[in-house]
Amino acid sequence: MTPHLNAPAPSVTTTTGNKRQWLYPRVVKGRYYRWRTGVAWVFLAMLFAGPFLSYNGQPLFLFNILERKFNFFGVTFWPQDFYLVAIGLLVFIVFVILFTVIYGRVFCGWICPQTVFLEMVFRKIEIWIEGDHNARRRLDASPWTTEKIWKKSAKYSLFFLVSFLIANTFLAYIIGKDALLAVITDNPANHLVGLTTILLFTGVFYAVFAYVREIVCTTICPYGRLQSVLLDKQSVIVTYDDVRGEPRGKKERQTDTSTFYPLPIAQSPTPKGDCIDCKLCVQVCPTGIDIRNGSQMECVSCTQCMDACDDIMDKIGRPRGLIRHDSLDGIQTRKPWRLTNRMKGYSAVLLLLMGVLGFLLWSRSDLDTTLLRAPGQLYQREKGGLVSNLYLIELVNKTHQTKPVTFRVDYPGATLRMVQPITKAPADELTKGMFFILLPEKSIHESSTKLTVEIVSEGVVLDQVKTTFLGPVN
Repeated sequence: MTPHLNAPAPSVTTTTGNKRQWLYPRVVKGRYYRWRTGVAWVFLAMLFAGPFLSYNGQPLFLFNILERKFNFFGVTFWPQDFYLVAIGLLVFIVFVILFTVIYGRVFCGWICPQTVFLEMVFRKIEIWIEGDHNARRRLDASPWTTEKIWKKSAKYSLFFLVSFLIANTFLAYIIGKDALLAVITDNPANHLVGLTTILLFTGVFYAVFAYVREIVCTTICPYGRLQSVLLDKQSVIVTYDDVRGEPRGKKERQTDTSTFYPLPIAQSPTPKGDCIDCKLCVQVCPTGIDIRNGSQMECVSCTQCMDACDDIMDKIGRPRGLIRHDSLDGIQTRKPWRLTNRMKGYSAVLLLLMGVLGFLLWSRSDLDTTLLRAPGQLYQREKGGLVSNLYLIELVNKTHQTKPVTFRVDYPGATLRMVQPITKAPADELTKGMFFILLPEKSIHESSTKLTVEIVSEGVVLDQVKTTFLGPVN
């Protein structure tokens, strides 16, 4: 990333040599922090309620990898619908790319589970027990006393409990609420795999939020690494206005002995920018960077530095927005933001993919049929001058209602004889059956005759599947 021309050299904030430097970010509760808190509470409410909400008797969201069954907004998707899931993921990826190209890492700072949990849950617990950033720093530097042992024990115990709650919630998204309840309430010996999974997830979440923390955002997360590829000078990011802020430096207030209150900042003999170099923007940054050094991959667009700087600008009587959402090009040229050809291209691709996905969802069949001739079987001659082929059939009812079904062959003179009868397709289940198709030998004119089998429910054709019929050539 390109630093501002007048910015000093980047400082080491997260590591010193080969040793990690622990961060103690200061919390400034400005307007952006209040908005972000509101978004976080909505996100948390949706996240924890998601696996327990139902629509038409089905989970609102379910990602059952074990049974290869997924639910989105109450609609069930099976392995046969994988192409829809693949296109849906492609739509999501293109949307994230487009959103990042335009707005940078806003997703990271506002609705990423890592940031939301760390800043709005675990950080608040830490502040509640250990105090503000200075108190936490002093506590970590102090020797082990009764007070320190009590505070650390209380904090990490709560961390573990919250991690356990998160682990159970995420597992509910995978196996469903009923299966999760059985794992928790039944005899542990009957659910060793489930309990082991919960404890494993708990350990991972605990390690991430208690120790790894911002390293997930700055080093581990591949999305953060993509910023150098996706962002350009027209991307709207959290950025420092170096044109207005430089050269930075302390300023003196005008004083007047006739009044108790200090007057506005005086103009110094040497013109200075609006940045007073208070370093509050560095102190509040949860990833430990100095936003004044320019666009940086580690910035998660949490807007904490914007709140801190706006507060300082109010105090010194200068306009807000020294640190703001803007593009690097906008900072340098002072021109309004506009869509670039790159953004328009991504938008066109996104709209095209969304159109394809919408059409495929609209045309998606309620019943998926797989029809195969029995392996190793050719044909059999039967009484009455008939020839038969044996077929295996699988029906997947993608709806939430059981459907009565019958079968018929769309071919002159063809009849169907069930071996393993199927009279109904149960809701959300796979049903298997077996039947013979019989043709008069005199109607067979080629070794492989094309047929169409129709699956009918209450007079409505639910699905049609084509197959071939092997027989002697007359």
